[in-house]
Amino acid sequence: MQKKNMLKSVMASAVVCLFLSACSNDEGSIFETPIPDSENPGEPDPGPEVATIIFNAEDPNLNEPSAEASGEVGATIPGRVVFTSAETKQRRLYITQNVGGAGDMPFNDFDLESADLRKALKADGSVDLDGATRNAVDFTFELPVPALDNGEIVYSFWTTSGKGDFRDPEKRQLLGVGTITVTVGNGTNPAAQVRSFEGIQLFAPAADGTTRSFFSLLDETVYRINEGPEFRAFWDFGYYFGASGVSAGEEASFASTAQFNDSFGFPVAGLEPTSEEPDAENETLNEGFFMASELDEAAFEGVTLAGDLANIQASDSQKINNLAVGDVIEFVDNYGKKGLILITDIEEGFNNNDFIEFDVKIQP
Repeated sequence: MQKKNMLKSVMASAVVCLFLSACSNDEGSIFETPIPDSENPGEPDPGPEVATIIFNAEDPNLNEPSAEASGEVGATIPGRVVFTSAETKQRRLYITQNVGGAGDMPFNDFDLESADLRKALKADGSVDLDGATRNAVDFTFELPVPALDNGEIVYSFWTTSGKGDFRDPEKRQLLGVGTITVTVGNGTNPAAQVRSFEGIQLFAPAADGTTRSFFSLLDETVYRINEGPEFRAFWDFGYYFGASGVSAGEEASFASTAQFNDSFGFPVAGLEPTSEEPDAENETLNEGFFMASELDEAAFEGVTLAGDLANIQASDSQKINNLAVGDVIEFVDNYGKKGLILITDIEEGFNNNDFIEFDVKIQP
C-alpha cells in the first residue's frame, strides 16, 4: 500500500510538472516520454504494468488500439497514450469518459488551478498539442475510478488536425479512437438510465447574439449565441418567439442549430461561421428533429431507462412551433440520441428577458 501511494504521488507530481513545461509555445511540450531509469541510462523505467494504447500513422502494424485494467473506486489507474504522426501535425487530443454505460462525456479532469495549466486546454475542453507533441504524443497519466458498484469505465482518446467534436470522433480525426477500459467489480454495467435535465431556460434571441438562446444536450449548458466557434459543436437547438411568416399562436418555437436562422427568419450574429474563421468552409452545425408526442406529463415523468425511448423515430422537421405548457416533444439529435422535452413554463414575448422553460430526458 505504501508503494502504491508513493507511486500515485510521484505520478501526480509528474503530471503537474509536464503541464507546467511550455504549454503555450513550440519549444516544449505538456507531454514527455518516460524518465530513464538511473540504473540503466537510456532505457525507460518499466515500473508497474501500465495500460497503454498506441497509434502510429506511418506503421499501423504497431497499433494497439485498446487496453484493459482493473481498479477500485476512489483509486486511480495509470494509463499511457502514444500517438505518432510524422507527416501530419496533431493539434488537439480529445478524451471522453463513459462510466457504467452512462454515455461518453468530455474528460479533462486535470489540475487547472494555475493560469499556466489553463493554457493546456482549448476552450472546448480538448488538450492543446504544441511543439514536438504535434508529431509525437507520449503521455502517461492517472485515470480516476468514479463511484460504481459493478461495470466498466471506458476512456476514449483521439487526435485531430483542428477543432473536433466530443460526440463525433471522425470530425478532423487524425489518430484513434483508442480505448482504455477499467473494470470495477464483476464488470457488468447496470441498466442504462436516461440523462435528465430540469428547469432549463432559453431566452428569446437578440440579433447581436448576446442572449442565452441555445441548449447543449452534451453538457447540459445554456449558451449565448455569440460565444464563439469553439462551442458550436455543443449547440443542439435554440428557442425563438415569433418568426418571419408564422401566424399568431405559433410563436413559441424550437429549431435545430442548423436550421435556426432559416426558421427564425432573422439572422443572428455569431451563429454561423464566417470566412475569417479557420477552416470555416468545413464547419457544420448540429441538426435535430422534433415531433409532438402523444405522451402526457405523467408518462414523461415515468421514463427512467434508455430503452423507454427506443421507439422514438426521427421526423422530417428540424423545428416545432406552437409550443404550450404541458406539451411533450419527441426528438432525435444530430448523433442519433433519442429523447423527450416537457414544456413547464413560457413567458411569452419577443423581449430578451422572455423565455421558455423545460425538462429533458435523453438516452446516454
